[in-house]
Amino acid sequence: MQKQSRRNFLKTAGTAAAAFTILPRFVLGGNGFTPPSDTLYIAAIGAGGKGGDDTFGLAKHPKAKIAFLCDVDDRQAAPTRKNFPDAKYFRDFRELLDKEDKNIDAVSVTTPDHTHAVIAMAAMKRKKHVYLQKPLTHDIYEARMLTEAAKKYQVVTQMGNQFASADFVREAKEMVDAGLIGNVTRVDTWTNRPVWPQGIPKPTGNYEVPKELDWVLWLGPNQTIDFNPAYVPFNWRGWWQFGTGALGDMACHIMDAAFRILPIDFPTEVECSTTTAWEDFFKVASYNDSCPSSSIIHMKFPRKDGKGDIKFTWMDGGLLPERPEELLPDETLGDDAGGYIFYGTKGKLMGNYAMKPVLLPTKRMKEVSIPKQTIPRIKGAEWGHYTEWVEACLQGYGKKQLSSSFDYAGPFTEAVLMGNLAVRSYQLQKTAANGDISYPGRKKLLWDAKNMKITNFDEANAFVKREYRNGWTL
Repeated sequence: MQKQSRRNFLKTAGTAAAAFTILPRFVLGGNGFTPPSDTLYIAAIGAGGKGGDDTFGLAKHPKAKIAFLCDVDDRQAAPTRKNFPDAKYFRDFRELLDKEDKNIDAVSVTTPDHTHAVIAMAAMKRKKHVYLQKPLTHDIYEARMLTEAAKKYQVVTQMGNQFASADFVREAKEMVDAGLIGNVTRVDTWTNRPVWPQGIPKPTGNYEVPKELDWVLWLGPNQTIDFNPAYVPFNWRGWWQFGTGALGDMACHIMDAAFRILPIDFPTEVECSTTTAWEDFFKVASYNDSCPSSSIIHMKFPRKDGKGDIKFTWMDGGLLPERPEELLPDETLGDDAGGYIFYGTKGKLMGNYAMKPVLLPTKRMKEVSIPKQTIPRIKGAEWGHYTEWVEACLQGYGKKQLSSSFDYAGPFTEAVLMGNLAVRSYQLQKTAANGDISYPGRKKLLWDAKNMKITNFDEANAFVKREYRNGWTL
């Protein structure tokens, strides 16, 4: 019998023909068989690497079926195709959506950052629910457009910062909400990323495109450049044309606690500084195609409750904040991947996405009454991030609250990418046209969030929205 999508089944379930068609499936399936009407048929776009993890996580829900796989690189997709041998395979997501539109209920998008938005938007326009890896988009403009599209097309969405569904961030929120550290005025965040090459010259050389890879499709909306193995399969993260650097990789995990707990959304100002690379004595290397090897970013967030501003700092590349005086000399600052510290009027709280939050000094954990659980937990820890989305898709738009739906993840991603806008602007400022060192001073950029515009340094606005290659559009 021809497979039916959940959507098509619901359209025809009232007819006798549909009833006759479905009945044998129940009978032949036996006990435990899941009827088509209760199955979410998923197309996984981006099947290699993290895409393999995502398909595994989604398939943990008994009513989820990975029905289609799509990847531009057959080498990367091979393990996932082996794990889901019944899934029909495509290279071009556009062909997949065109040919299988009626058989797809939802899509999972796990591709390089530069293709997130165009794929997700194409799916949402077809009323497909979307699970989209972090960061939500490559550009600030794209994040705003996806947020609006999710509401317009009324589809269930989730960004793939899976630890947003873990217990630790909920425990931290309960502690802050209980007033254990008072009114938060400052937050420090940091990561050990990048753990891939950054702050390096643009790669050169002539290379043949591997026969398993469709390079033009991999480029997607980006301007055409020659193939270079320095970009694939993973190190694209360190190049502005494709990736979003350390921020894109880790900020949607580490900064999530601040956005989930504190009454903030968009910053009003941002400034930064980055590591300088040198070509010769007093000659700055213009490696502006690559993300810097390390950076420090400062943002100011007005509290939505009107109680002043929150100063926010992000550090990457191994840079760390000053150790709080309350932290004992032998106690660890954060964990291997990074961490956060909330500074309140009555104390401090330290944690990370994979670290149980602790009050500082740590002896306070035994001295104060830790609040009882008030926030519901997501079953299955990080895997619950996937299965909760599947469950929400089955229930329908607006029926179930998720940890990182686009109404939350969109503004969050805009704030994350504001850091990259500052970094790219700083790269422009600190290198003179002749290559000699130029230090004009760290410029503070003023942000008009409503209009998505820097108001005091127009050159920075080039990084709000990039130009797509002909034939590609949101």
